[in-house]
Amino acid sequence: MNGSTCSEVTQPRRVFFLKLRGLISLAGFVSILTLLIFAEVGCQTETGGSLSAQAEVPKHVILASGDVVKLAFSSAPELNQSQKIRTDGKLSLPLVGEVDAGGKTVGQLQADLIQLYKSQLKTPEVTVSLESSVTSVTVSGAVHKPGKLAFERPTTVLQAIMEAGGPSEFGTLKRIRLMRVVNGVYKSQVMDLHDLSKEVKPFYVRDNDMIYVPQTAF
Repeated sequence: MNGSTCSEVTQPRRVFFLKLRGLISLAGFVSILTLLIFAEVGCQTETGGSLSAQAEVPKHVILASGDVVKLAFSSAPELNQSQKIRTDGKLSLPLVGEVDAGGKTVGQLQADLIQLYKSQLKTPEVTVSLESSVTSVTVSGAVHKPGKLAFERPTTVLQAIMEAGGPSEFGTLKRIRLMRVVNGVYKSQVMDLHDLSKEVKPFYVRDNDMIYVPQTAF
């Protein structure tokens, strides 16, 4: 582009995008949208904007029912195993019995197990890792494939929307509404994901979150 900057090409690209929305089919719109997203992200990287913070995975994933944890005992390898957390949030482990796992981080569960196995093993070294973690999210509104989807954690709101086919012909990534149950009460948050030229930290979904994609205003 002979020295052109990202800011110089962003506006023409948006005008081109708006014209295409009225001309191409729904399937073509999703393809063009995906290409433009990658183009915007690549352009942002070239300007020197740091993406490390945006790509950072949450450090403390909260364990929940359905997660599979792997337990490794350095002094008792015969106890090594992988186990799925039950719907009541518990694990059933040899020598110590029922253990609460749901609602804890991997580090918290590991610390609890070390304490529990102190009276059972001479060297109670236990390493806990998350082997599999699936979360269910409902994506509704102006998307191509609305419905309940299952994802491997961590997954961002934008990734969940794209898994639902992306915004429909009349959908917009402005004013995305996320609803989540916190302490038995629905909480909601509105976010704007349409302008990828801005540095916005990713928002990660949790199990049973609901995402609503609105229609554009006419």
